[in-house]
Formats: sequence, C-alpha cells, structure tokens
Amino acid sequence: MTTIGVLALQGDVREHLRTLTGLAVEAVPVRRPAELDDVDALVLPGGESTTMANLAEAFGLLEPLRDRIAGGLPVLGTCAGMILLADRIIDGAAVPGGQRTLGGLDVTVRRNAFGRQVDSFEDDLDVAGVAGPVHAVFIRAPWVEQAGPDVEVLARVARGPAADRIVAVRQGHLLATSFHPEVSGDGRIHRLLLDLVSGA
Repeated sequence: MTTIGVLALQGDVREHLRTLTGLAVEAVPVRRPAELDDVDALVLPGGESTTMANLAEAFGLLEPLRDRIAGGLPVLGTCAGMILLADRIIDGAAVPGGQRTLGGLDVTVRRNAFGRQVDSFEDDLDVAGVAGPVHAVFIRAPWVEQAGPDVEVLARVARGPAADRIVAVRQGHLLATSFHPEVSGDGRIHRLLLDLVSGA
C-alpha cells in the first residue's frame, strides 16, 4: 500500500491525515528522519511557515527534507507548505538570515499576500487536471508572484481584487496550493499527489 506522510510539526496535520485515509492510502505523521525515510510522498500542511522551518531544524529534519525533495520525493505543499517549497519568498518573516525554505519549486511566493486572518475568503476554482470546480479556502494565504519556465500553473483566482493571481502550481514531482484543500474534505487535490506517486 502507498504510504503518504504528513509533516506533523505544526498546522493542519489531522485534516490532511483524514483526507488521505479517505483515499485508501496509509497516512502517517512525520516528525523524525526515520519516519521520512518510510514514505512514498509527503504533504507539507498549512500553518506557520517560519515555525515549521524552525521545528524541522530542531527535529533534525531540515536537511533530510531538502535531500528527499531534491531526490524526487513527490510533495504537496498547501498554504504554508507552498512557502516552504518555494525557492524565493517576498515579505518573508523578519528573522536573522532571512526566512528559510526547503526549496525545489522555481517560484517566487508572496507571504500573507491576501492579507491577515480577517481577510480570509473562499472561492470556487478551475484547477487543471481536476474535473469540476474546487472549493478553495484561503487563510492568510500566499500567492505565486512569479513562476519559472518549467512550472505549470494549475489555478488562478477567478474574480475579485486578486483576480488572475496564481494559487496552484506543479513542477515535476512538486505540487503546491495557496489554499487549504484539506478543510473542505475534497480529496481531489490530494489525488493529484497520488498520481505523481503512481507515475514516479
């Protein structure tokens, strides 16, 4: 059986585990390098990207995560997970040396691009590779400011002041969304990750 890990340092861990279990895969929390070694793919959940990076370093996971991503591990990053996958960040946290990421995704991401918690919103999106609209929940979400030539844009905001902003991308074995697919209980975005595993 396919085993999908969810980085379980902070954020929407339970929701992702529940969604993945509903897709008939083994879903396991990942907190240590040995647990990372045993998964076929990984979800980086929403939460607080700076806190997750700091905890990953404290748990000895930062370099193992970078190594497995560079080695082709299929990964889905949602909200803060998108920030962690990005090679470049605008408005990163004011920390010594700048905000750290795991990297691998050739995008520039603007942190908290849609505003603060009170500016959270929901929208129905057309997502490439997914049949029918996807109900997307945006909570202090980033957006992709710039995508490299090998990055496929999967979804953009359709209307409102943020219309046409990029909110879902794929590059090789990496997927990222600005929104929280685990909140709505819709497993179709997670299914895209499973497709990457089966195609690997």
